[in-house]
Amino acid sequence: MRRAGSFYEQVGGEDTFRRLVHAFYQGVRSDGPLRALYPEEELTAAEDRLRMFLEQYWGGPTTYGDTRGHPRLRMRHAPFHVDSDARDRWLTHMRAAVDSLDLAPMHEAVLWDYLERAAHSLVNRPG
Repeated sequence: MRRAGSFYEQVGGEDTFRRLVHAFYQGVRSDGPLRALYPEEELTAAEDRLRMFLEQYWGGPTTYGDTRGHPRLRMRHAPFHVDSDARDRWLTHMRAAVDSLDLAPMHEAVLWDYLERAAHSLVNRPG
């Protein structure tokens, strides 16, 4: 269920989040160290999960929660070596993806603030 007037709707809904996440994973595909965090997995599945998570977080469909339950971001990322280098690489590709959307400055700032805080919160290893 979508919330009327939600951030999700304000920025263009599903199309915007599909473009954001696809652009992000294009960067991941070309980044050896970051790509290594997905050793056995087809990135399409990861792309779908991130898109569904972000859509739900920002007021769009609840598909993520309906299929995967509570996000539990720190727990889901605990098995992966997320250090400052991985965080910075993630942020580099996500910054390029956000910039590709040409959002209104207010929307871009709100989205980026969340993504940056989330990336910092998932660091679970020194280095």
